[in-house]
Amino acid sequence: MDGYRVFRRDRQGRQGRGVALYVREGLDCMVLTVGNDTVESLWVRMKGKANKVDVVVGVYRPPSQDDDTNELFYKELRDISRSAALVLMGDFNFPDINWEYHIVDTNRSRKFLKHVEDNFLVQVLREPTRKGALLDLLFVNREGLVGEVVIGGCLGHSDHEVVEFQIVADRRKTASKTSNLDMGRADFGLLKELVSKVPWESAFEGIGIHECWSHFKSHLLRTQEQAIPKCQKSSKWGRRPDWLSRDLLELRWKRKVYGHWKQGQATQEDYRDAVHHCREKIHAAKALLEPFSEHTLIV
Repeated sequence: MDGYRVFRRDRQGRQGRGVALYVREGLDCMVLTVGNDTVESLWVRMKGKANKVDVVVGVYRPPSQDDDTNELFYKELRDISRSAALVLMGDFNFPDINWEYHIVDTNRSRKFLKHVEDNFLVQVLREPTRKGALLDLLFVNREGLVGEVVIGGCLGHSDHEVVEFQIVADRRKTASKTSNLDMGRADFGLLKELVSKVPWESAFEGIGIHECWSHFKSHLLRTQEQAIPKCQKSSKWGRRPDWLSRDLLELRWKRKVYGHWKQGQATQEDYRDAVHHCREKIHAAKALLEPFSEHTLIV
């Protein structure tokens, strides 16, 4: 393609297939050496202009991989997710994952979803990309990193839909303001009153559990706007999830324990304890932002 540089990684042991990334000429970028050639992945760092942050773009297309190769990819993901701005895309082939509710049907998908959550990645796409299934995925590690996402049309003889999006690289030290719920000024009495007015038994009659949750969530968000005011919070690096505090970022030492375990310097029990500790801390942090539950809201 004229005007573009191509970065590629061909599939080992056979002709054709693999992954490739076309980058417009003039952009300062370099291939990152992460892992080995066993994993069909490609990582390219695109240097930000002026005071923009560098963006790491990853492309991944797994063949029929065994568990050992999957573990190598998960290790790559742990290493590369430390980047300030990460965009990862590819044909991951996990059609059974419900990305709205994070529900899975297989152990393989459950393990993949666990690694996505452990590395604080967010999956952006919601529409199917091939024959009614959502196979091609788009991940970011920061909210607002991509925009103008459009799915539609096919390229060449491919039966996958084309996914178009724009990478929005934030400035390095530009202060941005985000609105947070001001729980200190929340009127929980009003919130409880508004939620309890709904006849939930009749509202949920004849619909499935996903529809029930979606209906309840929509009503809760509307009442939340009436009962809980918002406040502005400044941030130098763009918005992170409200529950992701500085203390939780320190929990990344779990990765060091994993490395020690793989090198025989720690036991599997040590690593399991580290994983359990990190999950407990994350669940506790999320629970602090959800002080109300169906037990306290529905009368």
